[in-house]
Amino acid sequence: MKLYSYFRSSASYRVRIALNLKNLPCDYVPVHLLRNGGEQLKPEYRRLNADAILPTLVDGDDVYTQSLAIMEWLDETYPEPPLLPATPRDRAYVRSVALQIACEIHPLDNLRVLRYLKHTLGVNDEAKDAWYRHWVESGFATLETHLASDARTGKLCFGDAPTLADACLVPQVFNAHRFKIDTAPFPTIHRIYEHAMQIDAFQRAAPGEQPDAE
Repeated sequence: MKLYSYFRSSASYRVRIALNLKNLPCDYVPVHLLRNGGEQLKPEYRRLNADAILPTLVDGDDVYTQSLAIMEWLDETYPEPPLLPATPRDRAYVRSVALQIACEIHPLDNLRVLRYLKHTLGVNDEAKDAWYRHWVESGFATLETHLASDARTGKLCFGDAPTLADACLVPQVFNAHRFKIDTAPFPTIHRIYEHAMQIDAFQRAAPGEQPDAE
């Protein structure tokens, strides 16, 4: 398998975590999102991923895009250890946490949106950063309530074993820290992140550990 990734891409980070949890070897193919106008926009990459986003996972002749779809494909193809719980009820819960991050928080703050705000709409850096903080903090507030109020939350998002939800939460918290957002007001999120980052699979997936880290 080949993973087309950028070290600071949140969506790529999710898939790196999943691959590590399942101990699956994968060739890392760096795609720099900023250099030369964005390598993801080059024709050779767009032949793999027409949306010009990351990650893309290639397995033989098969090409997979969208991080959650990739992780579910990995879970179905390589079922141990599972990224989703055994029952439909609990799988729905884990997916709801993952999607709360991947669909409600991340899309408002990804690189494409921030660049559009700055370069097309002319928003200055102070206002752009305020936009980022607003959507992360408001998203974390409801996510904190979600996790803190459910008895299924353990050391991680669902009990004590990593799931799809943790693979989404950790990169989002990393980004919050990078933008100097204090996660102390979200103690459950902060605790889960700190615990996950003691796990080898999460440590090896971290942006600073990637071959293209800068």
